[in-house]
Amino acid sequence: MSRTLCWFSCGAPSAVAAKLALADDPLAQVVYTFIKEEHPDNMRFLLDCERWLGVPIRSIGNDKYDYSIYEVFERERYIVGIKGAPCTKLLKRRVREEYQKPYDIHVMGYTIEEADRMEDFRMHYPELLISCPLIRHGLTKADCLAMVKDAGIALPAMYLLGFNNNNCVGCVKGGMGYWNKIRIHFPEQFWRMAKMERNIGHAVNRRDGKPVYLDELPEDAGRDLPEPRIECSIMCLLAKQEYSG
Repeated sequence: MSRTLCWFSCGAPSAVAAKLALADDPLAQVVYTFIKEEHPDNMRFLLDCERWLGVPIRSIGNDKYDYSIYEVFERERYIVGIKGAPCTKLLKRRVREEYQKPYDIHVMGYTIEEADRMEDFRMHYPELLISCPLIRHGLTKADCLAMVKDAGIALPAMYLLGFNNNNCVGCVKGGMGYWNKIRIHFPEQFWRMAKMERNIGHAVNRRDGKPVYLDELPEDAGRDLPEPRIECSIMCLLAKQEYSG
């Protein structure tokens, strides 16, 4: 028997995707893969979303690596590169693979701007049955932020600080501008990653084809991404009708 699994990431799009999926299948499970290095406000957001969704959010994770990206980097002796990021593989993908069953339907929070990413995901995992309700409803990230806010839920702290995604505080897939913003808001995490880079002997950023270690990163390097917009389009209003009755 197939299950509907809504993969909740503590981001606004995944919350709205779960809300829409539950309108179609009230027995859908909402599942969150826990990582220690995410912002502590994520737990507050998760509990708020549980009340909005009306179902418990199941938390799973990889205890073999103590749920920590730094444990992964230390033990694998690899941070990020041509093989991708081992934290994603071991703390997200492997956990999902161990939890899923062959006929499960996987609800993903890709927005309409991420249609290419969704197609890439389908190509890499052709064995999965994937549902993308945000793309089906034509919803943007701005729509999702507005829908969560309209539900009376304060947006996650990382969004309010101007970060476009609610990943770990100090994501190795972020660029130089991202890391300079981390340096401002989260200096402890910035210098922890800088120390890890030197420990492993690999920089997460490159400039003009050359590695740039965080402890040598110029404070004006990279570009600062604009703060995410929070507005509801007509597609947002139509999607709300799906779960508002």
